[in-house]
Amino acid sequence: MILWFGKKKQKEEALKAGAEMEAPELSAEELAAKQAVDAEAARIAEEEAAKAAAEKAEIERKVAEANAAWEERQKREAAEAENEGARLAQEAKRAEEAQLEAERQAEATRLQAEADAKAAEEAARAQAEAERLATEAEAKAAADAAEAERAAAARAEAERLKLEAETKRAADDAAAEAARKAQEERERLAAQAEVAKQAEAERRATEEKAKAELALLEQRRADEKRRQELAAERARKEAERQAAIARGEPDPYAEVVDPGFFTKLTSGLAKSSSKMGESISSLFTKRKLDDDALEDLEDILLTSDMGGKVTTRIVENLAKTRMDKDVTGDEIKRALADEIEAIMAPREQIVDFSEGSRPRVVLFVGVNGSGKTTTIGKIASKLKDQGAKALLVAGDTFRAAAIEQLTVWGERAGIPVLAKAPGADAAGLVYEAVEKAKAEDLDLVLVDTAGRLQNKTELMAELEKVVRVVKKLDPEAPHDVILVLDATVGQNALSQVEAFRETAGVTGIVMTKLDGTAKGGVLVAVAEAHELPIHFVGVGEKAEDLQPFSAHAYARALVGFTDMPVDEKEPT
Repeated sequence: MILWFGKKKQKEEALKAGAEMEAPELSAEELAAKQAVDAEAARIAEEEAAKAAAEKAEIERKVAEANAAWEERQKREAAEAENEGARLAQEAKRAEEAQLEAERQAEATRLQAEADAKAAEEAARAQAEAERLATEAEAKAAADAAEAERAAAARAEAERLKLEAETKRAADDAAAEAARKAQEERERLAAQAEVAKQAEAERRATEEKAKAELALLEQRRADEKRRQELAAERARKEAERQAAIARGEPDPYAEVVDPGFFTKLTSGLAKSSSKMGESISSLFTKRKLDDDALEDLEDILLTSDMGGKVTTRIVENLAKTRMDKDVTGDEIKRALADEIEAIMAPREQIVDFSEGSRPRVVLFVGVNGSGKTTTIGKIASKLKDQGAKALLVAGDTFRAAAIEQLTVWGERAGIPVLAKAPGADAAGLVYEAVEKAKAEDLDLVLVDTAGRLQNKTELMAELEKVVRVVKKLDPEAPHDVILVLDATVGQNALSQVEAFRETAGVTGIVMTKLDGTAKGGVLVAVAEAHELPIHFVGVGEKAEDLQPFSAHAYARALVGFTDMPVDEKEPT
């Protein structure tokens, strides 16, 4: 340590020596007095120097004690921090200790520098400012104490912040763990819900499968019962027919089994039957009825316009009775004919226009070109031959050719025709016709309506108007609404039936133009889809080419299988 007051003393002695050299000689008394003063001054200076040295030593001792106490406190705090912070990583400990060491060294350096400055200042002002040095020393001690308190407060605040951080981190960890467990619980519950959902879906699927199997079983039972009833009905009719013939009476079923009509029907359905029959014959030549064969048969039926529902039903019934058996083409045709007859037989109904109230109002509806006008003319001819008094109504006022065509049929059959100029109100014309029939006590009013597409809303509304007007005269009218379908339209016939049933309340069906199409199977699809009677089928232009529908004859003609009784065929 540099003691600046020593240099000052040397300087003062040098100045004193110079002064003595320059001063005049003194007397013995003055010299003695001066020496005494100098000795006193030297003594005082030595005392001040000793006092300053003692104070400096005391300050250095206090600094050393403070350092030792601080180091001891730091060691104790470090030990406590080490015990309390056992969870902290070693790297964090080293960093904290390095920081604390740096702070200690900085504090020691600062205190040492302050002590050196204080010692130098007090040595320089040793004589004049002894009391002030003591006061400043006390003030410095108070400042050091305050600084120590501030340092302690800062450390305490740091410890508090550290504790808060650790507490927050622990709380965050606990919250994260709770969130993780909650997520795991949600996932577990979701998995359980999914398992339960799958189990419920499987249960419902099982129930649906059981219901479907039950429905299929009931359908098969119904089909079998229907086939048995048909066989019994055919046997009953044949017995009645034979009994009538034995008694010499007319054949009661002559119209149904009109000689030659089966041949005409077979010929008319030639395009449909040849397509189906040839495919079946080529497919089944003593072939086992397996899955592949059934799939091929399904393709044949679908291309014959029978529709998916009918095809599925027929194939399933065949699989039930003939699966894995060797079959021939004729056997398959017979089985197909039986299945088709079972579907269509409930729709077989010969309409009796003589029943019910008079006059009986019959509306003929259908799309453009379906053959309504021709069908009315053919039916009118049959009714005239049976003695019915009828009135034909040219309700197709939108088409002049329809009026002329119906007039020709009326003249040919000898039946009056009520018509007006093209464009007249059809509903008003029908109203007038019904009043006329009542006034003249006629049996029938046959109304030809305008052809209209089933998707034309305004035209269908016009048909609804005709129905409403007729009901004003007779709430039960129209008594029959016969839909005339063109066989050449194929599956579109199904949508026509749906639309006209909703608009006009169709009560029966006539299928025409079977002689000009390979889509005869569509009538089977119609019979399956709609519980509507099929009254007539047409296979030609002549009046006799329109005959009452026979499910037995139609089914066999459609598949090209002939097992009709000899007396139902034309003589060769």
